[in-house]
Amino acid sequence: MGCAYARGVENHSLPRTAAFFDLDKTVIAKSSTLTFSKSFYQGGLINRRAVLRTAYAQFVFLAGGADHDQMERMRAYLSALCRGWNVRLVQEIVAETLHDLIDPIIYDEAASLIEEHHSAGRDVVIVSTSGAEVVEPIGELLGADRVVATRMVVGDDGCFTGEVEYYAYGPTKAEAVRELAESEGYDLARCYAYSDSATDLPMLESVGHPHAVNPDRALRREAVTRGWPVLDFNRPVRLKQRLPTLSVPPRPALVAAAAIGAAAATAGLVWYASRRRSTIRTAAVQAV
Repeated sequence: MGCAYARGVENHSLPRTAAFFDLDKTVIAKSSTLTFSKSFYQGGLINRRAVLRTAYAQFVFLAGGADHDQMERMRAYLSALCRGWNVRLVQEIVAETLHDLIDPIIYDEAASLIEEHHSAGRDVVIVSTSGAEVVEPIGELLGADRVVATRMVVGDDGCFTGEVEYYAYGPTKAEAVRELAESEGYDLARCYAYSDSATDLPMLESVGHPHAVNPDRALRREAVTRGWPVLDFNRPVRLKQRLPTLSVPPRPALVAAAAIGAAAATAGLVWYASRRRSTIRTAAVQAV
């Protein structure tokens, strides 16, 4: 079932190996979902109380990660929070604020790894518990080949029902990796995986080259015991600031993101400001 929810960001010839990346605190320095809370507030999707609550959740996430129980509580909270949100409006908000919010928090080390894997002929797959509406645009920004992400049920009215269709978490991530390997011909024994959380142990165990990135205590302990490499990423940098120093040819998606990021953000804000008054109040007034 997992493979059914993996969408290709770009179409390429399919190599025999892949690198699977968790997203939050592995490729980017924060929670991808919680990072958009202010934008969702400005777009009329959530109220001030929800902004404060998500800010606190972000703090807890960054301070010590999140164990299974915390992730389950966060899932339940976010599912209830997004009930009634207009999906198209969410996609528009993410698209128009993506470069301002996500580009500055991409780890330089992770971007370099993605480029190195592509240069070695491997597909890059983002596997994240965050929602597809957030993860897929980030995957495109990073030049990923595929994305596996959580999906919410969308009603006939184009709004989230609050129910989860597919939850990309824990063992489900590993299932998605195995199904992708079967359908795309990946040799998992030669594949790579990267994550910061012990909740991703099943995914890490499914490949021949697992790596712990900025690991929580439990994952660090497991990595040391099993002899897995432990990587520390601590240099968030905008893509356009790092392109002149790349040691390998950058992906077209990375070049495009860096070249047009500022222009797209500026144009998007102008467009969004003119549209917000008419669209947001009608599409999202019942979402809070």
